Amino acid sequence: MLRRLQRGERLAMPQSRPMPRMGARCHELRIVDVDATWRVVYRLDSDAILIIGVFAKKTATTARPVVEACQRRLREYDDASR
Repeated sequence: MLRRLQRGERLAMPQSRPMPRMGARCHELRIVDVDATWRVVYRLDSDAILIIGVFAKKTATTARPVVEACQRRLREYDDASR
């Protein structure tokens, strides 16, 4: 799925969904594995796809510590990029 994003393809449900709670242009890839359901949180920038979090999904909502960690990583990246 990351390769498809790199080629410029826009993914939608069920593979990907927007995550505005994380930040602008943020989405999550939804990957079902044998033992777990994984989420890859990413942001689409004009020149890059930023992977800001990977975690096993165990509940219907994204845990607050995961959201806060992703938001912190984005702030740090944006601050360092200026």
